[in-house]
Amino acid sequence: MTHPDLPQATGLTMADTQRSQQTRPGRDRGGPVLRAGRPADPPPSAPPAERAAEAAQGPEAVQATAAMPAAEPDAKAPEAEAGTDRPSGQPAPEPEAAARPQAEVEMLQHRRRQLLRQCERVLLLDFDTLAMQGWPDSYQLAQARKRRDLWLFSATLCALVFLSGMTGLVPAWIAGGGFGASVLITLAGVPAIRRLYASRPSHLDLVMKRLRLLREARKHIAHLENDTGLVWQCVAMAEFNPALRSPRFSGLVRLSERRMLASALTRREHIRLCLIFLLEAEKAYSRLEQAYFDGHQRAIDQASAERADAPPARADSTGEPPPG
Repeated sequence: MTHPDLPQATGLTMADTQRSQQTRPGRDRGGPVLRAGRPADPPPSAPPAERAAEAAQGPEAVQATAAMPAAEPDAKAPEAEAGTDRPSGQPAPEPEAAARPQAEVEMLQHRRRQLLRQCERVLLLDFDTLAMQGWPDSYQLAQARKRRDLWLFSATLCALVFLSGMTGLVPAWIAGGGFGASVLITLAGVPAIRRLYASRPSHLDLVMKRLRLLREARKHIAHLENDTGLVWQCVAMAEFNPALRSPRFSGLVRLSERRMLASALTRREHIRLCLIFLLEAEKAYSRLEQAYFDGHQRAIDQASAERADAPPARADSTGEPPPG
């Protein structure tokens, strides 16, 4: 006789044996029984929900999970645990090192605003006054000097002829002609009469025009300098225009620091050098103004972004939002 639990034919497979044993689990528990293994325990860090899901997937998923390498410990776990106490939607507090640049930015903006206030008089620059438009050049002055010398020579020669006639060296009619010529030449040199027949300025007119232009330029520089020394203060904007620290401007800066710049400018070359410095300072001022406005706009955008990220205010039991 054969045992009823044993297979009746030798050609049965292992699956048929397991199926017959599963249908009669209560018989002959002492013998070897082939059963499906239970799922392996998931990693300790997995939550109970994941363990139940893995247990429900079956042996194939369990074997695939067991074949995978063990996961590395999460290095951000302390940060996640620290962030659980913060309300949802509220940005993480910035570290102390990130707060220092904000203070530096505020100090930089304050310094830029102070420079803008100190150097704002550079915007009052009058280019035509300092450029001295219409300045008589050396050629015009030389031509006027030749005409002046010719007029003086002619008037002197006629006067000598008249004096020679009085001493008897020349005839009287020649002396009388010399006297009349000397009077006409002298009257021709008078500015009121000379303008009637000649449009070219005299040497005296050109010299007076030079003095007038120089006086107006010095007066304008004194107005720009005021009591604070504009040139000396504009050197602080060298960050936005390194040309302000050029060695050729060092004399102007020293005179401006001692409030003696306007009185020391006695030549056209000095005025032109001061004009070049003020043009460079005006360029630096425009760059400083643009940098200040850009920083101000970035601060406004950052504040708007922080307000957008902040959580909305919750209303209390009365339906009114909390103050502040």
